[in-house]
Amino acid sequence: MTPLSFRPAHELARGLASGELSSLELTDHFIARIEAHDGPINAVVVCDFERARARARQADEARSRGELWGPLHGLPMTVKESFNVAGLPTTWGFEAQARNIAQQPAVTVQRLQDAGAVILGKTNVPVALADWQSFNPVYGTTSNPWDLSRAPGGSSGGSAAALAAGMTPLELGSDIGASIRNPAHYCGVYGHKPTWGVVPMAGHELPGTQSIDSADICVAGPLARHAADLELSMQVLASPLAQFGPMGWTPAQWGGDARHPRELRVAIIDDDAQAPVDDAIRGKLAELAAFLRAEGVTVRTDLKPVDGFETHAVYMHLLRSATGAMLDDATWAQFAEKARALPASQDDTESRTYRASTMTHREWVQWDERRAVLRRQWAQCFTQVDVVIAPVATSLPIHHNHQGQRWERMVQVNGRPQPHTHSLFWAGYPGVVGLPATAFPLGLVNDGAGRQMPVGAQIIGPVRHDPVTLRLARWLGEEWRGFTPPPGY
Repeated sequence: MTPLSFRPAHELARGLASGELSSLELTDHFIARIEAHDGPINAVVVCDFERARARARQADEARSRGELWGPLHGLPMTVKESFNVAGLPTTWGFEAQARNIAQQPAVTVQRLQDAGAVILGKTNVPVALADWQSFNPVYGTTSNPWDLSRAPGGSSGGSAAALAAGMTPLELGSDIGASIRNPAHYCGVYGHKPTWGVVPMAGHELPGTQSIDSADICVAGPLARHAADLELSMQVLASPLAQFGPMGWTPAQWGGDARHPRELRVAIIDDDAQAPVDDAIRGKLAELAAFLRAEGVTVRTDLKPVDGFETHAVYMHLLRSATGAMLDDATWAQFAEKARALPASQDDTESRTYRASTMTHREWVQWDERRAVLRRQWAQCFTQVDVVIAPVATSLPIHHNHQGQRWERMVQVNGRPQPHTHSLFWAGYPGVVGLPATAFPLGLVNDGAGRQMPVGAQIIGPVRHDPVTLRLARWLGEEWRGFTPPPGY
């Protein structure tokens, strides 16, 4: 039997509903796990244990009266630090925001609580949510439970680390540059980047932001140890705010059908000249292709959905424009001054960052028009296949490296140094056009030094076909490979 710490959230919810478990018992269990294991990992950086215990008691009392709060009634969980939880700090890792105490919960947090969730605390992030490591001057560094010398990913790095170590059964993250998918890949868990716009973002911002729901590319979504838990979470989280549809709360209008995963047409992409992928990851994708074919699934490895060079160029400009819009006035002015001082011929990563972060509206519209062409290319692709499976990142989980700028840091891919930021190619592959992407485990690989490390991939589907990618991830987890706990936990 799976130990309580690693049982899927939907099974724990079923145990709560049947009376096998009490909410207080389960809450105390995960609090004890955090207290026992989180010291060297440093994933759950804001603890709210007393309020969680009080909420758990209320959940148990309500159930004894025959009340049902929702599908998460009494289930303990954690959320990413960047989401507002009333009474707790929201800093995004900025030391200047250490005293920023949220007065109202984020819409997503409120939806989880309305569905019965018990919030244990908040998990660590990098400064400005802008790294695939999770370290900041407020809370320190989070490590990967598989190897404490490595990062858990980012920016939802604390989320994935807490899940992998069995300290929480469910998490809420966000994603603009693989910030859900990258930590899932690094820690061997699941994460879902929804179709853009179906999960509201309000309450996932720092003071001064007027409407985070207008932010380009950025989404909120769940992380878990089982794909069925992602499906359960999306039932709670998904529904656009009123300004994106009919007035009031309405279910998201999903696309796709209920075909069994064996009936899907699947394209698998394992590499691109823009971002070469480590052979260890490519080998696992080859094993997946062999499994799917043995199950009768139609698999193509010759299909390129979009122009990779153009995709990356469009993504990087629109990504930097989106993140640049969130800069405070002083920082934006510094970026603009640096952009003006650059020679016209200079076209390295640093110069592109400054220019794109301060582009004019006219320039943004021109890049958005190029994105529209990519959307048409994806639409044509999805007439030939139902989903595309691709890498999440180019490398295995990386070692801690806090030196210099992100684009200056190097990782080893097939024995050769590669800029860490090359993985942004795979982040933007579905992200720039708002497609859903479900990150799932591919299994364990040898890191070359005798240690086993997890790697993953992402299932990409058409807009609003989230149920299709989630259903395929769940089937693969049940019939092929799923989450494996790291040694020692």
